[in-house]
Amino acid sequence: MPPVGIVVLGKVVDSCGLRGAVRVRPFADDPESWGAMPRWWLGGEGDAPEAWRCLRLLRCRRQSGLLIAALEGIADRDAAESLRGLLVGAPREELPATRSGEYYWGDLLGLEVVNTQGQALGRVAGLIATAANEVLRVVDEAGRERLLPFVDTVARDVDLPGRRILVDWEADW
Repeated sequence: MPPVGIVVLGKVVDSCGLRGAVRVRPFADDPESWGAMPRWWLGGEGDAPEAWRCLRLLRCRRQSGLLIAALEGIADRDAAESLRGLLVGAPREELPATRSGEYYWGDLLGLEVVNTQGQALGRVAGLIATAANEVLRVVDEAGRERLLPFVDTVARDVDLPGRRILVDWEADW
């Protein structure tokens, strides 16, 4: 889990060039806006909050669906490669506000998923980005996993304060 108040935005997938830039796969729709943020937090999935570290963002641009970012203190390819696999996040107060019907992935994690018949299907354990749309990875108490497309025809209502997503999805699908 990221530190309290940190929203996960993407993941470092590789280094880029010889001067320490990294390639980041974004988990959000508007990654260009991340370039305006003064700092990014980096940490591993499941790391304790104190294991996450804050780095000043020097430059950020989009290239082929990824972000190419330069971070303070990451000056060569070896340093950039050491970041591969780390999650990238930012404090919620530094993020752009979402529009109606838009959500940060971190806001959806852990939400209870209930179908229109009132049957609990599990909790959101993760999200998967596909070319067509995002997919909710829902896991029930028995460990059964369901993959539900995160589109308006399936996800009927997202109630963040109530920590619940109402879906049009049968329990036996």
